[in-house]
Amino acid sequence: MENHSSKDVDILREWLSKQPHLPKKIDDILLRRFLSAAENSIERAKYLIDLFFTIRSQSPEIFSDRDPNQAGIRAIFQIIDYLMLPKRVRNNNVFLYRITSSNVDDYDFANAVKAFFIVADARMIEEENIPDGEIPMFDMKNFSARHLTRIVFPILRKYMMYTQEAHPVRLKEIHLLNVPSFLDRVMALIRPFLKAEVAKMLHFHLPNSATLFEFIPKEVLPEEYGGTAGNCKDIKKHWMDVVTKRREYLLDESRWAVDENKRPDNNKSKELFSVQGSFKSLCID
Repeated sequence: MENHSSKDVDILREWLSKQPHLPKKIDDILLRRFLSAAENSIERAKYLIDLFFTIRSQSPEIFSDRDPNQAGIRAIFQIIDYLMLPKRVRNNNVFLYRITSSNVDDYDFANAVKAFFIVADARMIEEENIPDGEIPMFDMKNFSARHLTRIVFPILRKYMMYTQEAHPVRLKEIHLLNVPSFLDRVMALIRPFLKAEVAKMLHFHLPNSATLFEFIPKEVLPEEYGGTAGNCKDIKKHWMDVVTKRREYLLDESRWAVDENKRPDNNKSKELFSVQGSFKSLCID
């Protein structure tokens, strides 16, 4: 539940006014999300805000050139569903991510990650009622061993770091649906970047099993998954309409760019990602 006040948002605004390197056009709803993710700790929220924008500025292959109308992104939206389901579970948002085409040649990993964050950024300002947490579901039915060969390792590393360290959400559970026989290869790929507390949230569901219903009731799931909460096509149309509506917001670089030349001397951040790919700490004053 949200326990922060408008005063907390004002405190963050005052702090931002003294951070010349950070964007100033940050919506109140986004600041509230940082507070919620930080469990209403002002200092933790400051850290998240700086990290949120700094990782983005150092990951242009994911967070730049984000026009949802560009051909590469439109192609990804044709073969991948990024769906926030209409109903919540215990006041947690539930998400469904799935590849809908088995044609690996259509799968561009960089654009898939970029599209993931395009949808995430659009829905974060669309939804005024902030949830307690989030429950993503990844359906692996059409994810083949050949898809693994299309994964770009440095981009995967940044995706994993950002979603676990800087994304203003509180993960509650993670469900992998229709897990394939090569799951061990998938886990070997992501395990080096998986925080221990996040790994404990993972739940694996075999094809044709009913174990998901132990966590997510049928009234929350789409019809394609044995539920009653509408169909994936209609849910997807809603979120694609939201992305279209928020296009100018997504393309406004003044909302996202960090100017490292203006970062205060007592808050210096060099490269967050070392040459070897490890993650470096960010000092926040």
